[in-house]
Amino acid sequence: MPESGEGRILVTGALGQIGTDLVENLREIYGSDKVLASDIREISGHPSVSSGPFTLLDVLDSDKILKLVENENITIIYHLAAILSAKGEEKPELCELINVGGTKNILEAARKNKIRVFVPSSIAVFGPDAPKHAPQLTPLNPSTKYGMTKVDCEILGMIYWQKYGVDVRGIRYPGLISWKSPVSGGTTDYAVDIFHSALSPKKSYNCFLRADTKLPMMYMEDAIRATITLMNQPIESLSSARCGYNISGLSFTAEELSSEITNHIPGFICNYQPDIRQNYADSWPDSVDDEVAKNDWEWKPEFQLETLVKDMIENLTK
Repeated sequence: MPESGEGRILVTGALGQIGTDLVENLREIYGSDKVLASDIREISGHPSVSSGPFTLLDVLDSDKILKLVENENITIIYHLAAILSAKGEEKPELCELINVGGTKNILEAARKNKIRVFVPSSIAVFGPDAPKHAPQLTPLNPSTKYGMTKVDCEILGMIYWQKYGVDVRGIRYPGLISWKSPVSGGTTDYAVDIFHSALSPKKSYNCFLRADTKLPMMYMEDAIRATITLMNQPIESLSSARCGYNISGLSFTAEELSSEITNHIPGFICNYQPDIRQNYADSWPDSVDDEVAKNDWEWKPEFQLETLVKDMIENLTK
């Protein structure tokens, strides 16, 4: 945990769905100047990120990463820059380049400068052969390019930990739901889009998944709390799951989410029109077993479906 005079935190991909929330929370904890946000895109339109230092950064530029780490006295990196599932299938070569190549560049900078690194993983690491209630340890045979890159990043993280002693940590994020930031090309993004459509004048949504599609989900507040909690754990408390902890929030079907929204917005209608993203969702588990995270660092979610929907609608209405 950085304290006064001890160094700074770098967040890559800071303008993405997780990054905007994470930067805001880290700055509240450590102070704005301690958290350097970065992204390949300009900062315009992101007030929560523009509240402190920001720099343009392409994670494929290994020389710039090294200079930035050394010049800015970086001691912790939250590496969030990535291509997500739906976009990853459209551009598999770019997905591989950014997700794996970018992560390797960050890990190299960490190796040379003794930096603690957070590299997120995803439920996309699981394939069709995984149990529908996915355990921490199970064969990882994803059917998507995005999932393959996340498996590669978990392996890379373990190599850098075991061979070089780089303190790499990660979480297999479920689908994430937030009112603060726009969606960014993920299969679980329907669970954010649906709220915006429900609150629109039409009060209707065309869902790209089947009504009975059940997936692991998590409210962004829980995800951010889990991320920062994991990064602040004593290194000796972490197990071999350190680069890809399963964490569970809640699991629901598209129809269950739609029904709960209708309780708050009478007259809302959800139509189901599955597209290619249904195939990706079908290859993932319905839920995950997070006993290892509970045992290693006392993980526990706070939001359930009712409280999540209520909070989303209240904040989006504001």
